[in-house]
Amino acid sequence: MAIDDALRWNGELTLTRHDPHTGASFVIRVDSTRLGQAAGGTRAAHYDSVTDALDDAGRLAGAMTLKMAVSNLPMGGGKSVIALPAPRPAIDDKTWTRILRLHADNIERLNGAYWTGPDLNTTSADMDTLYDTTEFVFGRSVDLGGAGSSAINTACGVFEAMKATAVHRRFGGRNTLDGLTVLVQGLGAVGSHLAMLAAEAGARLLVCDVDADRLDWAHGLGFTVVASAHVPTTPCDIFAPCALGGVIDSVAARELRAAAVVGAANNILADDRAGSVLRERDITYAPDFVANAGGALHLVGREVLGWNTDTVEQHTKAIGDTLTEVYSISDTEQITTDAAARILARRRADAMASAITAEVS
Repeated sequence: MAIDDALRWNGELTLTRHDPHTGASFVIRVDSTRLGQAAGGTRAAHYDSVTDALDDAGRLAGAMTLKMAVSNLPMGGGKSVIALPAPRPAIDDKTWTRILRLHADNIERLNGAYWTGPDLNTTSADMDTLYDTTEFVFGRSVDLGGAGSSAINTACGVFEAMKATAVHRRFGGRNTLDGLTVLVQGLGAVGSHLAMLAAEAGARLLVCDVDADRLDWAHGLGFTVVASAHVPTTPCDIFAPCALGGVIDSVAARELRAAAVVGAANNILADDRAGSVLRERDITYAPDFVANAGGALHLVGREVLGWNTDTVEQHTKAIGDTLTEVYSISDTEQITTDAAARILARRRADAMASAITAEVS
């Protein structure tokens, strides 16, 4: 992708910066502030080029706009990407601290138009470091007044999405995960907890990860390990991508041997055609910005709206109801579930925007 293509983007704002000292590049993209200040996590990863980082940040920011709207949260969508000169484990602590402080300075320059939180390769402790420089941070550690990690609530939301999908699919007449085969790809903080929830609900767990320690943990719990190359062709009832996005393109969609896709990863579909292929093959896709909204509900709910634990749990369980509405729109309109979810997000965004206008008037 040429840099001109990456910059030709329909969002509101792009901030970029490069630090010659560490070799890190920074991208912040604000997709929309229609419903309020933009929010989205900080992702740290090694990219082949800055244009790839720009493109990833743009797609992720757009997904956050949809996630906030479909979840009835009064914020817009944005995202940060820190393009590292090497994979995160290879960055020493001193260098990492410098990178975080530069990133915090970038956020502070936007003066509240964008708030960030933890994402891939960033933690609550990292948010504490950012907070030394800027107040526009979600997900700080509980000891320092934040809501802590959103990973568990993200997993709980995906679990609710799985149950709603099981009802929609009428798997063997069941309305639970009991007896179903669930393949979880990625056993990080979200994927590992999701695997435990599914197993406790009676599912048979297949798992995949590149980390040997995580696989040892899974093996110790009796989960069956699947090699990465075999994931698309492994038969299962529900495939749950919980690592990086873009795992299902139109080719993978034709190979997939799952009845449904319900995962925590962002932007699971790699191209526009993939969703149509899944629909043609009668594979139910739970749009990721609906299924993985539990993290946003946890952070925005606790730190902006003042929700307590019970209220966060109530709204997280409602992810299943939202997904059921998406499936209904998809069936009625004979369109992909992704298109249906975008329609629902627009409806909810319009309703919230009208309410904001009426309140101001």
